[in-house]
Amino acid sequence: MAAQIMILNGPNLNFLGIREPHIYGSTTLEQIEASCQVLADQLGVSMSFHQSNIEGELVSLIQSAHGNADAIIINPAAYSFTSIALIDALKIFEGVKIEVHISNIHARDELHRHSITSSACTAVICGLGPYGYLAAILAAAQRLGQLPGTIPSALHGLAAGSRA
Repeated sequence: MAAQIMILNGPNLNFLGIREPHIYGSTTLEQIEASCQVLADQLGVSMSFHQSNIEGELVSLIQSAHGNADAIIINPAAYSFTSIALIDALKIFEGVKIEVHISNIHARDELHRHSITSSACTAVICGLGPYGYLAAILAAAQRLGQLPGTIPSALHGLAAGSRA
């Protein structure tokens, strides 16, 4: 049975490509969704993709994942720094939870530097731009047994920093 991955996006991410391109780049959320769908199809996993500016809707989506999804990939955006409600909802979900940030939040201003929602997640990916979503899908698929648990031998040279 194919793994089910739910991807959630928080406030203002619907304006990616327009909003602060010097921080977030020019890729739109629609382009990210399309790339995620291509990768999910290639991996044989099922994916749903959502965006909401409303905290309660994100909480409801997380709750709906209980029993219906194997992994949640979430970019909580501004709620990363404020939302106890998201933390509590994420703690209820027993599957893989990966937090994604397009920018490197650790290199940002003090207001955007510490994600409180990370404490409820399995892993955090930040600073990879839109590719962070793809890395999160790969990591979730690996955690769910859809990819090998070890690095394939063809990649060993890359992992060691050598060239073939």
